[in-house]
Amino acid sequence: MIEKRLQAGIRDGSITVLFRRWRARQVTAGNTYRTAAGRVAVDEVRVVPPARITRRDALAAGYRSADEARADLRGDPADPVYLLRIRPVHDPDPRDLLAADDRLGPADLAAIGQRLDRLDRASAAGPWTAQTLAIIAERPEVRAPDLAATLGRETAPFKLDVRKLKNLGLTISLPVGYRLSPRGAAYLRSRSNPEHTAPR
Repeated sequence: MIEKRLQAGIRDGSITVLFRRWRARQVTAGNTYRTAAGRVAVDEVRVVPPARITRRDALAAGYRSADEARADLRGDPADPVYLLRIRPVHDPDPRDLLAADDRLGPADLAAIGQRLDRLDRASAAGPWTAQTLAIIAERPEVRAPDLAATLGRETAPFKLDVRKLKNLGLTISLPVGYRLSPRGAAYLRSRSNPEHTAPR
């Protein structure tokens, strides 16, 4: 979670440090994360005692002083404070590239079907992928709570499941609701055409 006031600075590179008070480390140096500020690379993560927060790092985190940075720390004072050195990543999101690729051969269709089968089998609520793709195709740009209610599901787990489909490049999140990606639409078309449907 990145505060709204920091997002523009992270995107333009003027904010390069974050302070977080966590019970346990939440990120790993060397990884890239999707955030409200876009994709962010974490180059360093280390514990820093609040008293040793420097003015230089506080300025890099968007504060006017180390005291201001310390005063803004949230969470249990008994938990450690982590300093994260970050930078924006402007390369295309691999999920976006995957979502745009609608050239699906038999091997692609089979792989997608296998991934969806695994998601269905792992769900305590039973198979969900086909009905979720279908309702997004039928009702693009409709609020997630409304889609979830139509399927008799709670909103939070529904949104989590749609995120799994997005990670496969099958859906796209919109300001309101979702739509199928070109890849997702091509996959559904293949299922409606027996000559091109991959086995599931």
